[in-house]
Amino acid sequence: MSRIDGRAKDQLRSVSIVPDYVEFPEGSVLISIGKTRVLCNVSVENSVPAWMDREGSTRGWITAEYSLLPRSTSTRVKRETKGLSGRTQEIKRLIGRSLRAAFNLDLLGKRTLIVDCDVIQADGGTRTAAITGGYAALSIAIQKLVALGEISPAVYISPVAAISAGLINGQPMLDLDYSEDSRAEADLNIVMNMDEEYIEIQGTGEGATFSRDQLNDLLDLSTEGIKDLYKHQKPWHYSEKDR
Repeated sequence: MSRIDGRAKDQLRSVSIVPDYVEFPEGSVLISIGKTRVLCNVSVENSVPAWMDREGSTRGWITAEYSLLPRSTSTRVKRETKGLSGRTQEIKRLIGRSLRAAFNLDLLGKRTLIVDCDVIQADGGTRTAAITGGYAALSIAIQKLVALGEISPAVYISPVAAISAGLINGQPMLDLDYSEDSRAEADLNIVMNMDEEYIEIQGTGEGATFSRDQLNDLLDLSTEGIKDLYKHQKPWHYSEKDR
């Protein structure tokens, strides 16, 4: 089955990660995957959430924010000025969970790293792009603290990346763009570390069921796709074992 853009079923869209895209954040990248573009900026605060203080924790914390900018899609998306939608809440929590798995929070000290993921242009896979780009931005920010001697280089556990996959006319496809995602019978978002361990699997049958064999095919496609994403992340793999 041919795809609209001519890609093979196991082929990623074009990927680029531009570091230091914004001057002021401690870490900043613009990640582009196909026509999807997400700006990931990291801010470092020398405090932790109140609930961690109440528990007497000495750990650090990583959290994320996510938003679609008003004309990131074909029609204007309203700004969420009266509270976050359920979709936004779900995605920001997914990004935060995924990125916390990449670093040893015990070694961060009592500081919070906030990753703001703003979708400039959406064409499918915005949450997975935010995770992949968010890791690079976080890695840049943390490496600055390592270089200052404020954090041990052992803070790096493993790079993390994410990708989507789905079934279209029963065929497994990697890295769905919007036109594919909107008609997929099933779609998955997969988050993995470099040891090929899963951090999260989100999977849904969209008006159809899918088999265990089809699920395995999608997971296999995702694993290979994430390996390709690591090649794009490699400049920000600061742990020696991951380079």
